[in-house]
Amino acid sequence: MEKYLDDYIARMRTHYPRFPSGTAHEIASAFLAFKFGLYENAVRECAHALSLVPDSPTNAALKKALAIVQANAEDRNNSKVTPDLSVAFTPEERMFVAINLPADKIEDPGTLELDNALILIYVVALITSSDDEEMLEEHRRMIVRMLTDYKKAMGME
Repeated sequence: MEKYLDDYIARMRTHYPRFPSGTAHEIASAFLAFKFGLYENAVRECAHALSLVPDSPTNAALKKALAIVQANAEDRNNSKVTPDLSVAFTPEERMFVAINLPADKIEDPGTLELDNALILIYVVALITSSDDEEMLEEHRRMIVRMLTDYKKAMGME
């Protein structure tokens, strides 16, 4: 799944070539706050990143990913651990996510949405935030593990 992640990063580079460093750092901070279980911070970081990312068809998927993580962080901050399905990727935004499964292969839609959101945020942050690149690389194994969880459903075994 390392190669799958590398291919996904390369594909996303063409869609997310750069953001101002402050915006890129906020995107990275949103990912890291959620990853470390700092859900109150994650809610704030997602909200701030959402306000900085300009509107565009490409950025719609990133903004949706930030909104998904924000909704899940709010729930976890309030001790609700069931993945939040109130925010989900649209069919148009799905071309930007790492894991696209047929409906009959989706066991837990909320977890899939959150995993796709976290992977997209991670990859965009990795591509655009040179200041956070080293810190983000330390979490690569977690992203590869997330992708591996879907390997069979994606027909890659």
